[in-house]
Amino acid sequence: MLENYLPILVFIILGVLFGVGPIIAGFALAPHRPDSEKLSPYECGFEAFEDSRMKFDVRYYLVAILFIIFDLEIAFLFPWAVVLKEIGMFGFVAMIIFLGILVVGFIYEWIKGALEWE
Repeated sequence: MLENYLPILVFIILGVLFGVGPIIAGFALAPHRPDSEKLSPYECGFEAFEDSRMKFDVRYYLVAILFIIFDLEIAFLFPWAVVLKEIGMFGFVAMIIFLGILVVGFIYEWIKGALEWE
């Protein structure tokens, strides 16, 4: 009975070796020459000048949420386009309704000025 689990054990061992092996090899073989540039914190191409717990403007989060919404829209459009012939007119109308709701939301955000960045 235990011989049935041997392939699983070999797979786990190989997975750990392939995952952890390069990390250990990198630490063991890479040259260690730290300097002030490598050890300094890097944030968006310039030195950090304020506390890391500073408050962001709400519009930053709004733009992030809008990006996620429209990114998900594209993620739904690709599979829909692939199976459009199989789902027929019902799938077409359902996607038009879905896109219509998103367009109404986009127009609302545009009117409210959420896309204006100062």
